[in-house]
Amino acid sequence: MHKIYRLYLTIIFCLGIATPAWAEDLFVISHPNMVLTSDNIRDVFLGEKQFAGSTKIIPVANNAAQADFLSKVVKISPSRYSTAWTKKAFRDGLTQPVVKSGDAEVIHFVKSTPGSVGYVTSQPPGVTVINKY
Repeated sequence: MHKIYRLYLTIIFCLGIATPAWAEDLFVISHPNMVLTSDNIRDVFLGEKQFAGSTKIIPVANNAAQADFLSKVVKISPSRYSTAWTKKAFRDGLTQPVVKSGDAEVIHFVKSTPGSVGYVTSQPPGVTVINKY
C-alpha cells in the first residue's frame, strides 16, 4: 500500500511540473509601428504573408515556446513546420523566421526591429500585442 501511495504522489508531482509548460499563455507581439490582425499570424509564420502595407514583415520565433505556438496558433507539428519551410526555401527562396532563445531576446528584437512579429509567454510593455492565445 505504501508503494502505491508513493507512486500516486510521484504522478501528481510530475503532472504539477508538466502543467505550466503546456498551459502557458502566448502573446503574439509586434513592433509598435506594425499593423497586423490576429487573422494574419498563421500566414506570417508560414511565409504566406510577407508585407503589411508597404512594411516588410520579419517574423521571429521563440525557441522556448515554439512547440506550443505551432500547436496553438499555426496548428501544425514542428516536423511539418520544418518541412514546409525547407520547401519554401528551395521553391520560393524564402528564409525561415529568425529563432531567438526565449522571451527576453524576442522582446528586444521586436522592440528594436521595425516590421518584426514574434511570440512570448508574458505580456511585455513597449510592443503591440496582436493576440493572446
